[in-house]
Amino acid sequence: MRFTISREKLQEGLNAVSASIPTKTTLPVLANILVETTDRGIRLSGTDLDIAVSTEVAADVEASGAVTIPAKKLSELARELPPAPVKIAALGEQRITLECGRSKFKLLGLPRDEFPTFPVVRFNESWRIKSGDLQKLIGATVFAVSTEESRPILNGVLWELRPEQMRMVATNGHRLAKMETPIVASSAPASDLIVPPKALEQVRRLFPAEEELEVARGENHIGFRSPLTAVYTRLIEGPYPNYDQVIPRDNDKYAIADKNALISALKRMSVIASDQTHRIRMAFNSGMLKFSVTTPDLGEAQDELPIRYDGDQLEIGFNASYLLEILRFMPTDEIKLTFKAPERAATIEPEGWTDPATYMCLVMPLRLMD
Repeated sequence: MRFTISREKLQEGLNAVSASIPTKTTLPVLANILVETTDRGIRLSGTDLDIAVSTEVAADVEASGAVTIPAKKLSELARELPPAPVKIAALGEQRITLECGRSKFKLLGLPRDEFPTFPVVRFNESWRIKSGDLQKLIGATVFAVSTEESRPILNGVLWELRPEQMRMVATNGHRLAKMETPIVASSAPASDLIVPPKALEQVRRLFPAEEELEVARGENHIGFRSPLTAVYTRLIEGPYPNYDQVIPRDNDKYAIADKNALISALKRMSVIASDQTHRIRMAFNSGMLKFSVTTPDLGEAQDELPIRYDGDQLEIGFNASYLLEILRFMPTDEIKLTFKAPERAATIEPEGWTDPATYMCLVMPLRLMD
């Protein structure tokens, strides 16, 4: 194998696959990037056995072949190389030479057959989805995924694909984020997938918003691909909890608030709130929201914020961290909160949003200590 590639193209390819390379592994070949020649240049691939990424970049190929090269060393070298064409050649199955300007390097790789094969995903029955639509759903929901290992099913994002719309839902049992958006009718069958957030972040990072993606599922994997790049991931298996039954339908009190002013007030209150519960008390009256925090070993805090409120007076407790996290992803300057009672779930939605997508977050209240 022998080819010449620009330093920029080599860095571009390495940046795309490097996030899928594990930092620690008991299988030495996983610390390597697979480099293969193709008709259009070279393909770089990396995997940690859960997520696999491959991307194709332009190069002048003189002799075809494939070899695996230590990912960390190749990336570090590519960053420091002078701005000149990079010549890479494989001598046998394991020795690689790299030349750039006056710099010359020899690296030890591993044979291509030791590199794991990518999962089998057939794209003949695939959904075609605009990357920008998918990125919008990922960005609005992935933050709400659970990080606790006690309920592995909540460690993934539920992705419901239907012929004319798609929806993503994520929850940790205390807060929930749900967004759905219309899509152009797809001929692929309806499907419910539970996708690891790490893989969705790769999809968001690697595919430009204007690109159309092909998405297909294998037995327990899913693949995303564009003409040059592909991402494969293992799906999380099992039934996702019935999230629909926790979404309140009868919340009859609502408040409209300025998002940034609410964020500022919550951040101020959080300084005095308990590090364990982050509990703050919020009292809603017509025209005013009053905040109060009492932490026995720290002190007290009060604040207030003008709002538009419709409903009977209400006092309710929340984890300020959950509210701040949700507000960070709200796409409008004003937000709408709805309530039923101090012990019932509250919802937060963007106010005055004209997007065809719909977005709703839910947060469970905390019991107030009198």
